[in-house]
Amino acid sequence: MKRKAGLAEAAARAAREVAIPPCPVCERPLEAKVEWHHLVPKAEGGRITAAVHPICHRTVHALIPNAELARTYADPAALRAHPGIARFAAWIADKPADFTAPVRRRR
Repeated sequence: MKRKAGLAEAAARAAREVAIPPCPVCERPLEAKVEWHHLVPKAEGGRITAAVHPICHRTVHALIPNAELARTYADPAALRAHPGIARFAAWIADKPADFTAPVRRRR
């Protein structure tokens, strides 16, 4: 019994020590609320996903159409270089990881 308890404890400790990569949009650490963003939208044939904050996910889709995401912003570094995303990332940089706010679409 002690051996099984020790193994379970070691597995739990190892799971906690696994480094979770930061959000590729704002580069803040991820917390409990996570959404999966297709780097190339599914409608454009994308399969690779990245874990992002819900507010970051809504902002990306509010600012950039899917066709443009697939054509120009499939790479996280290119996405962060988009003027609207860069402005958003600077604004949200000092907010808590699970911060949320309404996101409005551009007109």
